[in-house]
Amino acid sequence: MKPAVLHVEDLTIHFGGIHALEAVSFFVKEQQIVGLIGPNGAGKTTVFNLLTGVYQPDRGDIYLENKSLLRKKTYQRCRMGVARTFQNIRLFGDLSAADNIKVAMNDQFRYPLASGIIRGRGYRQGERSAAEHADLLLDMMGLGGNADLMARQLPYGQQRKLEIARALAARPKILLLDEPAAGMNPTETEELKDMIRMIRDQLGISVLLIEHDMNVVMDLCEFIFVLDYGRIIARGTSDKIQNDAKVIEAYLGGELNGDYA
Repeated sequence: MKPAVLHVEDLTIHFGGIHALEAVSFFVKEQQIVGLIGPNGAGKTTVFNLLTGVYQPDRGDIYLENKSLLRKKTYQRCRMGVARTFQNIRLFGDLSAADNIKVAMNDQFRYPLASGIIRGRGYRQGERSAAEHADLLLDMMGLGGNADLMARQLPYGQQRKLEIARALAARPKILLLDEPAAGMNPTETEELKDMIRMIRDQLGISVLLIEHDMNVVMDLCEFIFVLDYGRIIARGTSDKIQNDAKVIEAYLGGELNGDYA
């Protein structure tokens, strides 16, 4: 049995009188694609904000490879291996695609201050390594011909891919994808699914996925956790989730498919 890369235990947070999450527990194993789904307002993005340190829980703990993340700041969690994308694309529009990726490598290539000032050997080696890794990730995402284009000049679907490439530049152990297929056409969505599988299979990175397109979730995810009103109401494989009465009721009382996502 594969060990858990991420283990969330009894995660609870309240905003005033609103119980945003209540005793949420789940796990993601090594090289596993896991879905976190639920109706709008169920608490899915709140989970991501807790995992990345944007919020601090009232109760519970978060473990990355058995190390607690609770007292870690956002940048420390990133260094430890947690990277994410956002519902709304957050690229640096006036930086090139390559530079957007290199920004995420800030901690990976170090050289003395003096070398940076005079552009000495240490500086040149670090910059060369960063450029090579950025090119590799752009090629992997199918963006190799767009390295010098400003991020804002890229079509929407390619901006989504660039944001994933930037997250990968941090060399994560787990990648948190917040609605990556939002706004994509069917062709782009199929390409995205192939890329997520490649991230798992070739890079060995676990993926936790929030997604409203149930076709994407059911096709990609090996295991699924369902949130409703801040609580986990179901967990299991796609077949089990699609036939779970609580899940069907949570999705507006209708059939669990793309229309109710």
